[in-house]
Amino acid sequence: QVQLVESGGGWVQPGGSLKLSCRASGLTFSASAVGWFRQAPGKEREFVATLRRNGNSPMVADSVKGRFSISSNSAKNTAYLQMNGLGPEDTAVYYCAAAKQSLIITTAAREDFYDYWGQGTQVTVSS
Repeated sequence: QVQLVESGGGWVQPGGSLKLSCRASGLTFSASAVGWFRQAPGKEREFVATLRRNGNSPMVADSVKGRFSISSNSAKNTAYLQMNGLGPEDTAVYYCAAAKQSLIITTAAREDFYDYWGQGTQVTVSS
């Protein structure tokens, strides 16, 4: 049974930073794809970032490029989302997702290609 457990969310002031973690059990990130999505109130869930191939080959959404980065630690089977320069527009529930296999560029940002999802962690950016 695959489980993804996110942590690291919380409240931060504009301009601040947070680092989200996603720990997996029952699945090895180094042999699959792992990504982050977010859903703001009243909006659809959207792609944020992914390591689309064997725990590598990062992709980041244009809306967070230059501010967010994704990484993983294979020894801990944990993926991370480092978020810097946060603004109110980044307020959302952030979800970790994993695919059974690596993804190609044209599908890596599509949530329907991910097989497993975490429960989500809230990130609130406000003054």
